[in-house]
Amino acid sequence: MTRIISGQARGRRLSVPSAGTRPTSDRVREALFSALDSHWREQDMAWRDIVVLDLYAGTGALGLEALSRGARSAVLVERNRAAARTMSQNVEVVACPGATVLVRDAAQLASTPPPHEPANLVFADPPYDVPAATIAGMLDALLAAGWIRADATIVVERPERDPQTPLPAGWRLDRRRPYGDTALWYGRAAAQPDETAGKGTSHA
Repeated sequence: MTRIISGQARGRRLSVPSAGTRPTSDRVREALFSALDSHWREQDMAWRDIVVLDLYAGTGALGLEALSRGARSAVLVERNRAAARTMSQNVEVVACPGATVLVRDAAQLASTPPPHEPANLVFADPPYDVPAATIAGMLDALLAAGWIRADATIVVERPERDPQTPLPAGWRLDRRRPYGDTALWYGRAAAQPDETAGKGTSHA
C-alpha cells in the first residue's frame, strides 16, 4: 500500500499500476521528507515556497506528498500512459491544488518550454537501468531550458550498488543516503561558469 504520509491529504491511499512502476517505499519517503523539512528550516523556507518537478513520477507519490505538505505547485512527468492515468486518479484522490500531469518522456522534456515557473525542488526516480551519466545529462539540459532553478534542491533515487553520481559536473552533492537496495542522492543545481560570467552578482 502506498499512502500520503503527512499534510492535508495524510493517510489517503494511492493507486499503484500493476506493472511498469517502482513506487518509492513509505520508509524511504518518510526519510526523504524528514530531510527536506530540516533543509527548509535551515534555509528559512516553508513548503509554500516550493515548486516541484517530479520526473519519472510513476504513481505521483513524491510530488503529491509535497503538495499535501503545502508546496505551491508540482509538475508530474511520466511517459507510461497507463501509469499516467493512475497518477491522474491519484491527483483527484489527494485533492490538493497545483498538480500538473505531463505524459512525456523525462529525457525529452528539455525540448519544450516549462508550463510554470522553474522548479526549486526536483525529484528523479528513473528506472535503475538508466545510467547515472544519462540522468546527469538530462538534469543539465533541464536547467539550461528553464525547467530548474540554478539553486534547486535535487533528490535522485538510484540503486544502492551504483556509486556513480547522477548529478552533473559542477553541481553540489550534499549527501548520499542508502536504504537497503535504494540510495538517495541529495544535491543542489548550479549554473555553469559560462552562463554567469560577466553578469555580476544578483539576489532574488
